[in-house]
Amino acid sequence: MKRRMKGRYVIFSLVFFVFGFILAFSYSQSAKDEDPSPVITDRQYIMENNLRNQLISIQDRNRDLQKELYEKQESVRQKEKELSQEEETYMNLAKDAEKFRMFLGKVKVKGPGVEVVLEDGDYQQNEDVNNYLVHEHHVYKVVNELLVAGASAVAINGQRLNHDSYIVCTGPVITVDGNPFPAPFKITAIGDTDILTSALTLRGGVRDQLVNDNIIFSIEKKKQILLDPVLGESS
Repeated sequence: MKRRMKGRYVIFSLVFFVFGFILAFSYSQSAKDEDPSPVITDRQYIMENNLRNQLISIQDRNRDLQKELYEKQESVRQKEKELSQEEETYMNLAKDAEKFRMFLGKVKVKGPGVEVVLEDGDYQQNEDVNNYLVHEHHVYKVVNELLVAGASAVAINGQRLNHDSYIVCTGPVITVDGNPFPAPFKITAIGDTDILTSALTLRGGVRDQLVNDNIIFSIEKKKQILLDPVLGESS
């Protein structure tokens, strides 16, 4: 009886041993199949290393090219800014030149403005007639006030004034740059109509002064005034 029991234990032990071996072998094979460890050859390593170095070199070159591009763009922006400033300078010079031509009376000009008429006053007998006549200083007051108020061009009875114009009074006649004109004297000026009108009609200003000198003063706004250039030689 005891020998039979020992025999069974030996058989069971052998079975369990074989079964455990089979389980261990199966697990080892499964682990190898799931996570195989790749074997990298020297040739593959060299190729990968070369590709990696090439990629790094290309990235460095791209950064250099990008930096160069930014520098070129900044240079272009700077040139555009300089050209814009030069263009603005030329435009300002052109505007100034046109203003000087207008001031010198070299070009025909047109635009809104005002028309001022100065007439001799009605004088009484036994009084000095000169106290009722328009004199050059009356005309000068109007012209100077118009220029101070920003008039770009002024004319007297159609005679365009320039930087060296002169006005001389000879009795009832006023000579403008050598050209005589009788009363009434029509003074036209191109500029902002509201500003020019306000400058001449201020209380105590030019209009009141002329009226006190017995001069008949009238002013009218004009939508369009055309003044021809100065004829003849002028500096």
